[in-house]
Amino acid sequence: MIIRSAVAAELPRLQAVETAAGELFRPLGMAAIADDEPPTTAELERYRAAGHAWVAADEETGTVLAYLVGEPVDGAFHIEQVTVHPDAARRTVGRALIAYAADRARDRGLTALTLTTFTEVPWNAPYYERLGFRRLAQDDLTPGLRAIRATEAGLGLDRWPRVCMRREL
Repeated sequence: MIIRSAVAAELPRLQAVETAAGELFRPLGMAAIADDEPPTTAELERYRAAGHAWVAADEETGTVLAYLVGEPVDGAFHIEQVTVHPDAARRTVGRALIAYAADRARDRGLTALTLTTFTEVPWNAPYYERLGFRRLAQDDLTPGLRAIRATEAGLGLDRWPRVCMRREL
């Protein structure tokens, strides 16, 4: 596996990875998540153009297996999305992408990684806790994280319990 910056021609593949991974939510009673449209290529391009979109690709075939996008928020690198294709699950691909993002964040002088996630989905909050993220109390949220959570609530994501998490670098 190789981790590298995403290229523009791969953005439709990132959407396909997102769609495939979304199907894992359906058996959990989260069909709305499974049915949600992936980020548009314009949204993904915004992250790519800023240098904040990375992919994990098969070393031999070049096939994108997973991706991570994010941006600086209040002195931390906020992971907006990290998605692994189900065919590549349980092979430490997500962990490797997060480690790569942490290295890039350190290079840019950022102090932590943050993300928002579902609390009761096994490959969400419990997984991130195993990677060293801690749950943030409402009082610990930065203004940027509060804004992100408000946007998520407006999109209806609060139908299922969610949390903000942080890992110091």
